[in-house]
Amino acid sequence: MSLSMLKMWVSFAGMILLFLALGLKFLSGKLNGVLAIIINILGFICLILGGLIILYIVFSGPTGV
Repeated sequence: MSLSMLKMWVSFAGMILLFLALGLKFLSGKLNGVLAIIINILGFICLILGGLIILYIVFSGPTGV
């Protein structure tokens, strides 16, 4: 697998984590108590990981081919 294809799949993983964070934040708003806090923290972790992945992909620059 070429470097370009690998970066594409990694960026898809980052986008999925960002969408998952969005869904978890909406879900935590509908819940109460400790479960809402746990889901909110999980959403925040997904947001941070997805953001770091996308940041890496964007700033790593273009690939050869």
